[in-house]
Amino acid sequence: MRLLTGNDLPSGDVIWWTGQAWSRHVEEASDVGDQGESIARAEEGARRVNGAYVIDATATPEGPRPAHIKDRVRALGPTVRPDLTLKPADPMAGSWVI
Repeated sequence: MRLLTGNDLPSGDVIWWTGQAWSRHVEEASDVGDQGESIARAEEGARRVNGAYVIDATATPEGPRPAHIKDRVRALGPTVRPDLTLKPADPMAGSWVI
C-alpha cells in the first residue's frame, strides 16, 4: 500500500490524500498505487499541497499505518504533548516499536 502525504499550503498541517481530496486524518487516506507521483504534481501545481511525497504503509482494520516511524509521528501529531495528538483510530500509531 502506498499513501500520498504533504503539508496543507495555508496552515502547514500534515495532510493525506483520500482519493478525492486531502484530510488531516491518516485513517482516511487511500492507496495511490503507482499514481502517487502524478497526483502529487497535479496537487502541488494547483497549490493545494506543499512537499507532497509517496510513502509505504500497511492496511489495518483501523486504516492505513505508515511503515516508517517518521511518517507515523507525522500522522499522530506532536510527540511532546500527548494532549495535542490527533487521536488516530490506529491504537498503535504512536507506538515506537518499528
